[in-house]
Amino acid sequence: MPSYLSPGVYVEEVASGSRPIEGVGTSVAAFVGLAPTGPLNQPTLVTNWSQYVAAFGDFTDGYYLAHSVYGFFNNGGSAAYVVRVGGTAEGAAGSGAPAAVGGSAAPAALPAGEPKQLGTFSVTAIAGGSLSVEVADPEGEGPAERFKLIVKDGDKPVETFDVTAKKGGRNYVVTQVKERSKLITVQESAPAAQLARPENQTVALAAPAAPVPVAPSAASDAHPGPAHYLGDSADRTGFGGLEAVDEISMVAVPDLMAAYQRGAIDLEAVKAVQLGLIAHCELMGDRVAVIDPPPGLNARQIRVWRQETAGYDSKYAALYYPWVKVFDPATGQSRVIPPSGHVAGIWARNDFERGVHKAPANEVVRGAVDLELQITRGEQDLLNPIGVNCIRAFPGRGIRVWGARTMSSDPAWRYLNIRRYFNYLEESILLGTQWVVFEPNDHNLWARIRRNVSAFLVNEWRSGALFGQRPEEAFYVKCDEETNPPESVDVGRVVCEIGIAPVKPAEFVIFRLAQFSSGSGELEE
Repeated sequence: MPSYLSPGVYVEEVASGSRPIEGVGTSVAAFVGLAPTGPLNQPTLVTNWSQYVAAFGDFTDGYYLAHSVYGFFNNGGSAAYVVRVGGTAEGAAGSGAPAAVGGSAAPAALPAGEPKQLGTFSVTAIAGGSLSVEVADPEGEGPAERFKLIVKDGDKPVETFDVTAKKGGRNYVVTQVKERSKLITVQESAPAAQLARPENQTVALAAPAAPVPVAPSAASDAHPGPAHYLGDSADRTGFGGLEAVDEISMVAVPDLMAAYQRGAIDLEAVKAVQLGLIAHCELMGDRVAVIDPPPGLNARQIRVWRQETAGYDSKYAALYYPWVKVFDPATGQSRVIPPSGHVAGIWARNDFERGVHKAPANEVVRGAVDLELQITRGEQDLLNPIGVNCIRAFPGRGIRVWGARTMSSDPAWRYLNIRRYFNYLEESILLGTQWVVFEPNDHNLWARIRRNVSAFLVNEWRSGALFGQRPEEAFYVKCDEETNPPESVDVGRVVCEIGIAPVKPAEFVIFRLAQFSSGSGELEE
């Protein structure tokens, strides 16, 4: 206490009893992937597309990281941490030339093999291995020119295309194979008027000739393995490097599927990396993983992959399907890319415009010109209950995210906005109550904690984030003798129990219509 030794007027500053809790940010993303240049295994903050280009380079053929970051900012994202993995010190130094992953020399280019006839089309192998192409009937009913093209390496299917022989269509076989296949090319061998669906058959492809050395390029770089992505928290590499950045709220690994497409890793390795990503988010407890599915899978195949191959069960992960088609400035053509970057941007936009409590769905995917394949309502009926958030195209309404579920089997954590809103509340209360540490643990402290937390939750209720017509129906804050018995106080603990009633999304909107007699609804004069 101050000492008053002489008569006079004294002015003192005293702390008020209220210490407001401020809401934390929920819109910072993290992307782990491949880039031709830039810092290696070092989370680098970028707040716009120009900063990313200056640090990591422009769009690069064979990589998805740049497209994902561009889609993030284009859809409303404002800040992202980028972790470049699998490169070399030369690339990190910004020499301008893409470096081979792991410091090895660039692999040799394989010239195309001998073309094989497939009806009115010719197919050619552009990769090694015992490749063959099978023509099979498509799933379901459709036009006569539809068929399924299956690329096999030995007896194992590695690429599947649901295509048509009709030129000019979105699923035209030549266009689809050119955009998506890394193993074969298909060309027309007859005039457009004579093109027809090939008969069901299997054609063995000739292996390409001996490799021809070429200059290193980003497209020919080897891809890192699962260990590069998983990293180590002690060395601050891979996912481990993100543990030191507290403000991250969503994480994506778009280039994982680029490695899978090129055959650098298999589905087991993909699963290992995605499990590591989910484990990272669960360990941190304040972020959610945006999971990309493998490319080229139809609704039935993605259902099998989700339930049998992947089998993830986590409230800290969300899966989006299918891939989106965007314009690629590097090639001047459209290409399909994983949806995670665009989805992360939609999360950020939704948080800014409506709030983190609102489900990030029924939102337009900016920059998407088409989808890898169109999802029907019947197909989504099978995918939505197992936690696959579909992206669908609606006539006159554009391409929209049409799902907001986590990958959890627990009904309490079914909806993505509930998980993210709890992350927001936990982090906000954690940071806003740091002043409590080492304060006298008595009734006055308990009352101050109740007052501060309640004031914060009242604001949340007023903003529409909590359910109830009155604050008492929306939340409760309990910090008294019951939560803090003498034995708890003696060991230096103060326990505050908080209960909230979050607002859940109106996922199923039902209008019930009934007939009534014309006279029964009229008013008497």
